Amino acid sequence: MSEKNREGKRTARERLAEERDKHKKTEKRRRVLVVGGAIVCVLALAGVIGVLAANSGDDKADSEAGPLTAPSGANGDDSLAIPVGKESAKSTLTVWEDFRCPACKSFEDAYRSTVHELTESGQLKVEYHLATLIDGNMRGSGSLRAANAAACAQDAGKFPAYHDVLFENQPAETDDAFAKNSKLIELAGKVDGLTTDTFKKCVEGGTHDSWVAKSHQAFQGGGFSGTPTVLLNGKNIYQDQTMTPAKLKQLVQQADKA
Repeated sequence: MSEKNREGKRTARERLAEERDKHKKTEKRRRVLVVGGAIVCVLALAGVIGVLAANSGDDKADSEAGPLTAPSGANGDDSLAIPVGKESAKSTLTVWEDFRCPACKSFEDAYRSTVHELTESGQLKVEYHLATLIDGNMRGSGSLRAANAAACAQDAGKFPAYHDVLFENQPAETDDAFAKNSKLIELAGKVDGLTTDTFKKCVEGGTHDSWVAKSHQAFQGGGFSGTPTVLLNGKNIYQDQTMTPAKLKQLVQQADKA
């Protein structure tokens, strides 16, 4: 019997059974694709939620912070800036920093002596703003705890020295050593006259936690790309690839003579 005749002998029932089997296989593949797609979506959503949580910081800690208490002498919008230098200086350096931020430490290490020279000579005033970006990105509370301690040092008139000590003794980014108040108080021992009962109480009680949280909110609302953000008379100089301590000094001196 020829192949053609054989095909003609196939019953309608056989063809229907074959079509049903084919339909079942197609439907099975469709379910696998739908379930697989759903799993991918769930994983993607979980990733987005994870990123949002990582960048939000510890909202619970912020909500449980006490009343907002700005450190002594803080100025600017909502008293969120800690000023260093003479008010009469013609140039203003605005610095947004996080004490856990490695790039902030690199900036401080490179520019510290020049900034000190310019502030002490009355040519430059600096407005420090504190952020807690790394707490959100790496988890932990070291940025917040260190910023509060620095604000406590400002109350004692010791902010510049303690600010430098914190960056000089910055732990690795993944090491949340600054989360321990005992470590921050220990480092305060490197600043003459800072380790007092008042300072300890301020650090351990989180006196300026709410102020730090508000400062970080201002950082988030400022449209800045990260820390450090350094502005000289309103112009972002940290993004200037040609900027050096010598060039900063030249720009300040030019403004001072104008």
